[in-house]
Amino acid sequence: MATQEVVTGPGVGTGTGVRPAPKPTLGNGPFGWLEQLAGMIMLTGQTIVSMFTPPYSWGPEFIEQSWLVVKRAFIPCMFCTAVFSWGAPGITGGSIIATLATTDRLGSFAIMASIRELATWINGMVVAGVAGTAICSDLGARKIRDELDALAVLGTDLIKSLIVPRFLALGLMTVVFNYWNTLISIVGQMVANMTVWKETAAGFVATFGSNFTIAEIVFNGLKVLTFGFIIAIVCCYKGMNAKGGSAGVGRAVNQAVVVAFSLIYVYNYLLNSLLLGAFPETATLR
Repeated sequence: MATQEVVTGPGVGTGTGVRPAPKPTLGNGPFGWLEQLAGMIMLTGQTIVSMFTPPYSWGPEFIEQSWLVVKRAFIPCMFCTAVFSWGAPGITGGSIIATLATTDRLGSFAIMASIRELATWINGMVVAGVAGTAICSDLGARKIRDELDALAVLGTDLIKSLIVPRFLALGLMTVVFNYWNTLISIVGQMVANMTVWKETAAGFVATFGSNFTIAEIVFNGLKVLTFGFIIAIVCCYKGMNAKGGSAGVGRAVNQAVVVAFSLIYVYNYLLNSLLLGAFPETATLR
């Protein structure tokens, strides 16, 4: 005759088959975001260490993930940048400059609007919303199917084989997209200024060149590189910690997008403050 297992210890109720009550954790309370933030920071450190530790077996997966980012994000980035550059800094921003009767400074305005803000922001938003969600859903599906646990049992280094290639792919391709997006943004704004505000191409280029600095382009590249790394860590962390079946994967993807957007906003503000503080000349339109 089979005997029933009696579990001792504090639990809910009494009698046979009672399991111990789960211990409360920070993640179950109102400050669960602190535990998740700490987990993302730890994952970042582990990824960086694993990235520089041989063997470097992540090459093929890195190429595959880079191509995934290109397929999913290239056209949306290009379309969104062209539309926003025409409407936001081109027409709306131009109307503000025209109100001040300084349409001859539209080229210098493009430095702040396109290089410093618009191109980088759209790049981060599109990559997070298209490529980041694809990565998060892929890892989340593997998690709920216990594929990640099976790989870990087989001795596979999940950080090196899964996180490092996605981390590098999102960081690199975000930078590549950024320079293409920046060019589209500048051209779109110039066309809007020429057709709507009757600014000449020569005047736009002249004022653009007088305000262009190396600091702007350096901070531009640094910003989007970090955007890619932030998106990669957030989406990989949420995907690898998904739970609750397919609905849990959907929640993880939604949370990943929200967290990535929020961190990008905060980081963008901090880096712009650093740029303006270190190079005060970038705060004026010359």
